[in-house]
Amino acid sequence: MEIETTFSHVAPPIFDGDNYQAWAVRMIVHLEALDLWEAIEEDYDVPPLPANPTMTQLKTHKERKTRKSKAKAYLFFVVSSTIFTRIMNLESAKDIWDHLKKEYQGNERTKNMQVLNLIREFEMLKMKETETIKDYSDKLLGIVNKVRLLGKDFSDERIVQKILITLPEKYESKISSLEESKDLSSISLAELVNALQAQEQRRMIRKEESMEGALQAKAENSGGGKDKKNNNKKKNNKIDKNKDGTYPPCPHCKKTNHPQRKCWWRPDVKCRKCGQIGHME
Repeated sequence: MEIETTFSHVAPPIFDGDNYQAWAVRMIVHLEALDLWEAIEEDYDVPPLPANPTMTQLKTHKERKTRKSKAKAYLFFVVSSTIFTRIMNLESAKDIWDHLKKEYQGNERTKNMQVLNLIREFEMLKMKETETIKDYSDKLLGIVNKVRLLGKDFSDERIVQKILITLPEKYESKISSLEESKDLSSISLAELVNALQAQEQRRMIRKEESMEGALQAKAENSGGGKDKKNNNKKKNNKIDKNKDGTYPPCPHCKKTNHPQRKCWWRPDVKCRKCGQIGHME
């Protein structure tokens, strides 16, 4: 009773018309946990009470009648408003369940067509260069699980073969090493995915380290060039100056308060006012 009370707080799966098979599996388990599935599956009758019923008979009668009402109310609750309008006039929880099964699961021919379409989708799927192993394997398993929910077998071995033949070229080295160390015909799906994910992670780490190294080298080169230029400038200033802080006599103006390269009267200087060579403005 304690488990049932706790589970009653778990949100039930809501059915909106899509993926009936998955919803039905989850819903059956949910109803079993609430002790309501028997009222749907068996659709038992609740006979009227005899004259002068015992306390046990009263309790049993009430429980069985209440369980049927709860099951019907629960099925009303777990469908979308659109679907509710189609089932609201049905008498029992069993009638509601059978109606949903007939309308959304379809007959055997419909199921077979769905399976064929899913298998076609599975066969056409290929891994993209930008996809991760997890994304690709999850996509394949999503299709396979739909096939299995329709009651058809689909082995993990077939998924392993699909992954091996549709991987991009960058995984060839890993597949080769797996072939040398293991029998790929007996490798499990989880083992294959884990091995490929490990290689994928190593490649990502190497790529990040390579990018960090390139950025660091670029920063060092940029900083080194700037420092070298400043050091050369300081070195030239030290060479130009005398110990007393003066400069050697300028060959253009004979003054000692500036280096030769900064003289206003050097022959190559250009006036910014008149544009003439030989003087400053």
